[in-house]
Amino acid sequence: MKRILLSLALLGAVYGYGGVALAADDAAQCAASAGTYRSGVIVKGPKFAHGQFRKGVELSHTHLKMKADQDGQVYDVAIDNVFAQGFDPEQRSVPASLERIRVHDRIAVCGQLYTRGGVGIHWVHTNCGKRPTPDKPDGWIKLVGADGKTGVNLEDNGAYCGLFKH
Repeated sequence: MKRILLSLALLGAVYGYGGVALAADDAAQCAASAGTYRSGVIVKGPKFAHGQFRKGVELSHTHLKMKADQDGQVYDVAIDNVFAQGFDPEQRSVPASLERIRVHDRIAVCGQLYTRGGVGIHWVHTNCGKRPTPDKPDGWIKLVGADGKTGVNLEDNGAYCGLFKH
């Protein structure tokens, strides 16, 4: 019986059950994208923040707070709304794809750490196909399911990448 349980545990680790191998895959993917990986639990839900305008489109943000698994710190996660799935430039609120994030949900993020005004992570969005660098990673934000599997990137909407071309 012990052998069977041990075999099942090993298979689970290999195939990602329980999130162990999946988290390692996400962390490796993030490192390859020149970002910093953090995962954790939402402790304060999404809040809309106005931003500057570029070419007539407001570069608003959504902020939430996440307690990180890696170090136990609470990070401000700054999310650029223009890259959110379903972004509507006329909407002055959290986009629907981000609004569904709730306190106690688990997320995984890849982006750039910052420390002004506390600890945080931003640039958790696509870099529009440019070569990723530590100051402009090819970031993402994903919900983590109860099974430990990460969902789709909520910040890979490239429809407004043209706003950032020089």
